[in-house]
Amino acid sequence: MRPIAIPSYISQLWKANANTNEENIALIRERYKALQKGAPEVSVVIPAYNEEKNILRTLLSLSSNNTQRSVEIIVVNNNSADNTEALVKATGIPCILERKQGITAARNAGLAAAKGTYILNADADSIYPADWIEEMVKPLESSQVSITYGRFGFIPTGSTSRFSYFLYEHAADKMRRINKLFREEAVNVYGFNSGFRRLQGIEVDGFNHPPGANEDGWLAVKLRDKGFGKLHCVTATKGMVWTADRRIEADGGLWKAIFMRVKRTLFPSKEIVIRKDL
Repeated sequence: MRPIAIPSYISQLWKANANTNEENIALIRERYKALQKGAPEVSVVIPAYNEEKNILRTLLSLSSNNTQRSVEIIVVNNNSADNTEALVKATGIPCILERKQGITAARNAGLAAAKGTYILNADADSIYPADWIEEMVKPLESSQVSITYGRFGFIPTGSTSRFSYFLYEHAADKMRRINKLFREEAVNVYGFNSGFRRLQGIEVDGFNHPPGANEDGWLAVKLRDKGFGKLHCVTATKGMVWTADRRIEADGGLWKAIFMRVKRTLFPSKEIVIRKDL
C-alpha cells in the first residue's frame, strides 16, 4: 500500500537542512565510515549539478542505510557553479568532476569510477529510506534479474498538497502496470532509483543511448536484450524513495503533469517506439 503521508523518518531527513552544514557533514562523515567495510560491494552513484541546497540531506539519508554490505558513495560534479563539490568533499565522500555536461555523461563517469559489484543510481534531491540499498541489491543476486527499479513519492515544495500527489502517484502506478504488461516496462525505470551489475553495465556500453531515448530506460532495454535477465520492480514500502517535486513545479504544476501523462498514454512518443524496436 502506498503511504498517503510522508513517513516521519523521511520527514526528519528532509528537514535536515535546518541543521548547520557542519552538523550534517559530521553526521555523514561518521555514518559513511561505518558503511565502508573493505572493498566495496555496492557503489551508489549520484550526479550533481548545483545541488548545494539538497546534497547533504541526500548523503545523510544514504549514509544512514542499514546494510552489512560494504558501500561506497560517489558524487559526480557535472560542472556545478555553487558549493556542491566542497560540501561533498567535506563529508569524506569522493566527488569526481565530469566536464561534459549532461546526465548521460555524468552517469557514465560514475560507472567508470565505481568499484562495486552492484551500481545503484541515485539523485541529489531525493531522500533514501534506511533499507533502500538492501531492497535494491537483493534481487540482483539472482541471475534472472538484470536491473532493479523502485517506487517513489513526491515531497511537496510548493502549493500542491501531499494528498494530491498521493492520488497522482496511485494513478501512475496503474500506468506502470500497463507498461509492464502491455507496452514497454523499461519506461518505468528512473535513474534516481535503479540498480544493476557493474560489469554488465560496462559490457552494454553504459548509459549511452540513441536520440529519442533516455539513459535509464535504454540501459534497462540493453541489459534485458543482452540476456542478463528481466527487469524487477521493488515494491516494498520500506524501499520507496522520496523526491522533491521541483521538476513538476518547474514544468507547470501537477495538472500539467497529469495532462502530459495522459497525452503520452494516448499518443506514445518516439521514446517508447524506439525502445520497442530495439
